[in-house]
Amino acid sequence: MPKVIRPYGDQTGDGMVQVSFTLPMPGGKRAEGAALQLAGKMGIEPAIVVHSKPIGDGFTFFVVYGSVKHLVEPGLVEVVEREFPLLSGKEINTAIKRHLRRKLVVVGACIGTDAHTVGIDAILNIKGFAGEKGLEYHREIKVVNLGAQVLVPDLVERARAEKADAVLVSQVVTQRDAHIHNTTAMSAAFREAFPAGKVPHLVVGGPRFEEGSAGSLGVDRIFGRGTTPGEVASYLVHALVAPRATAHQTKGA
Repeated sequence: MPKVIRPYGDQTGDGMVQVSFTLPMPGGKRAEGAALQLAGKMGIEPAIVVHSKPIGDGFTFFVVYGSVKHLVEPGLVEVVEREFPLLSGKEINTAIKRHLRRKLVVVGACIGTDAHTVGIDAILNIKGFAGEKGLEYHREIKVVNLGAQVLVPDLVERARAEKADAVLVSQVVTQRDAHIHNTTAMSAAFREAFPAGKVPHLVVGGPRFEEGSAGSLGVDRIFGRGTTPGEVASYLVHALVAPRATAHQTKGA
């Protein structure tokens, strides 16, 4: 791989990019001029407005296309690599049955005002996502899906009642960083309600979470867009079942 690369638009190395944004201005020539001014300050020059559309009283949506001079250094890119193997359904059930010796209990919900259950349903419901069955499909996993707009205190109480091993929360609504505020509030509530070391494994998913931010949000794991049920199930085995298997092997030795 080259040490330095540039964006690709019409031909290799031309540096062409496309961005979209909204300005609090009514549509028209002045608004388009403001969009081009913003593009120039972003380093997109020359730039053209390829699409503009009023989206309400005093707001206009833009798509701008143009060239940037910035270079990308792939060798300096840092990503969070998956640290666990992807398991088959049989491997997941076998590991839970052999080492946990009971069903793994998972409670899921969309919290706050978030009513978008597509993500949590894709992971939990038996029909699943992307050709993979959801967690309900695994006979050794008990799933309690609380649905949308669940209050954090209700989530905590249900997790306690179900003796949840893990709590899965989906956050799609991100206006004014609602997903960040909801997640930190949820984490704090669980840590206040449960004794140290007894807090269920807290897992959060959504398209706008930053990889590597789990620690700062007070949760154990974050999953981003495109996550499949198999990844989540494999992770739960890695985080909650595998340590028990290692402990049993150590005692046997």
